[in-house]
Amino acid sequence: MADDEDVSSSQEIDFCTLGMFILDEIHYQPPQPSVYNILGGSGTYATLGARIFSPAPKDSRKVSWIVDVGSDFPEEVVTQLKSWQTSCLFRRDSSRLTTRGWNSFDENEDRAFSYMTPKLRLEPKDLTIPLLSSKAYHLNCSPTRCISIVAHIMSMRRQLYLPKPLFIWEPVPDLCVPSELLNLTNALPYIDVCSPNHSELASLMGDSGIDAETGDVDTAAVERACEQLLESMPLNQTFALVVRAGAKGCYIAKNGGVLKKPKKKKRGHHGRGGLTPDMDMFSLFEGLMNDEGAYDFERRDEEEIDPGIEKWIPAYHTSQEKVVDPTGGGNGFLGGMTVALARGKGLEDAALWGSVAASFAIEQVGVPELGVDEEGRETWNGAQAGERVEELRKRMLAGEINT
Repeated sequence: MADDEDVSSSQEIDFCTLGMFILDEIHYQPPQPSVYNILGGSGTYATLGARIFSPAPKDSRKVSWIVDVGSDFPEEVVTQLKSWQTSCLFRRDSSRLTTRGWNSFDENEDRAFSYMTPKLRLEPKDLTIPLLSSKAYHLNCSPTRCISIVAHIMSMRRQLYLPKPLFIWEPVPDLCVPSELLNLTNALPYIDVCSPNHSELASLMGDSGIDAETGDVDTAAVERACEQLLESMPLNQTFALVVRAGAKGCYIAKNGGVLKKPKKKKRGHHGRGGLTPDMDMFSLFEGLMNDEGAYDFERRDEEEIDPGIEKWIPAYHTSQEKVVDPTGGGNGFLGGMTVALARGKGLEDAALWGSVAASFAIEQVGVPELGVDEEGRETWNGAQAGERVEELRKRMLAGEINT
């Protein structure tokens, strides 16, 4: 890691996040002691997820992010971050404090969070040339800000004659509510993958996301919500939803789109294909379904349709005993998945990378320990990421489904 002026403008970048870096303090129920200066923030864990699959020194430099360093930034944290050997913009500002978060667990292990110091949100204008040339971006923001960020990055890249990158979007939990459904559907044409967790998706659709009989994740509701969202979009663009569901794994849903356009006159559309405020969204969802609850492909018989993907991918850790702190697991998943897609992996393989990245993120408070095995391969918590991917792949091929 180096200060921003020392990052080579010719460095190849596969992954970049616009998520923030935060230093956390975490307060548990007695007698467990509080911990301080713990690495946190969506940007930190997304970077971790990408870094897990990017061995140093070559591939680690293809992972980029921005760390804002205030006057109170601990030197031991600087040393820890440098050990990752990423292409990081280390921005120092002695006139402000580092962004810090306060976390507290109650007796039910529910987590409360608040900012202790002013947060410094990252903007597209903060991206220097190497970061601006990234193959893929991780975003964690509202629907309207997602559109703004993508439009701004695309405008800057066009000026440099750079091709379109991948955009992987993680909606902020507080805005996963029914009133934001219209904004979310309007943001989908701008990105490649949208990834809420199961409870955020349920909240967005006005549901609980919990099976009333089992008290567990309602997997049928996850599948139904994905189907409704994808089928509300035009078939001339492809989108993917990757819903993270804890021990249930993740559900990937992708509308393959039109492979051959019809010769007849095109139907009208609105803007970039999003919904409009005067539409009854739930009636529209129903109108796209036939009596059996499946998409009516016959009505578009002059088009060749790629059916896309609808599949559950198992989680790597299924035992609660392996989960020390789930914080950052979802962000780590997004980092692993994003860097996989940037390197040409398909959505299923990318979900496997994401699941393995999440497995390392949740095994301890804070980030996993980086090491090297006897064969000179990087390890995290003593395990090799590639081996976990192959183990999970075998479990998936054997038909393991946690639903």
